[in-house]
Amino acid sequence: MGISKFYIGNWYYIGGILFVELTFLVGFFGEAIDPLRKILLLSYMALLVHQFEEYAIPGGFPAIFNIVMSGEKEASDRYPLNQKSAFFVNVLCAYLFYIIAIVFPGLIWLGLAQVLFGMAQVAVHGILINVKMKSLYNPGLGAVVFLHWPIGLYYIWYIYANGLVQPWHWIAGIGLTLLAAMLIVNLPVTKLKDKDSEYTFSVEEMERFYVKVKMAKLVVKQQ
Repeated sequence: MGISKFYIGNWYYIGGILFVELTFLVGFFGEAIDPLRKILLLSYMALLVHQFEEYAIPGGFPAIFNIVMSGEKEASDRYPLNQKSAFFVNVLCAYLFYIIAIVFPGLIWLGLAQVLFGMAQVAVHGILINVKMKSLYNPGLGAVVFLHWPIGLYYIWYIYANGLVQPWHWIAGIGLTLLAAMLIVNLPVTKLKDKDSEYTFSVEEMERFYVKVKMAKLVVKQQ
């Protein structure tokens, strides 16, 4: 297995290691980091936790996306989401989007888009998935509630408390958030979906959080 293939299949574990390293960075050198940049860095760290929660512990998001949200039955281990598209969405696209905001913390509209992107996922994890699964929790919701929202609210408070935000920042930030949702998530998944893809999720990845079992029980209850 080549390095790229290994990374595509294990990116969320590597992201977990990166989270630990960034924790030490913020812990030891946080005082030297610009406050705005530090908040946005923490938001990026929340993303890493979010992804680890979705794909590793408890995991199960591939099955949730393909089976629960997309209704796929024949090729649910690779369609419409597969390992390659998951890698593109979460690493190549999401990492870049979050890191650009960290590099340019003075662009308030960009910072707003970054934190709002994480906060907006409450609609997916807190409502859509829970409604379909008839549940109170699904992988990713913990990071949204306990990390994305507190960090996002603190960022919003900070920019208001320091007079850094203008009305047009909100317009641009919300607009970029919506655009990012289409470009970061919808576009890669649509372009890379393939029922014959070699980038299948492993049996272990598909069985995490017992998605198939839970959905089967739900069907029985509804009969």
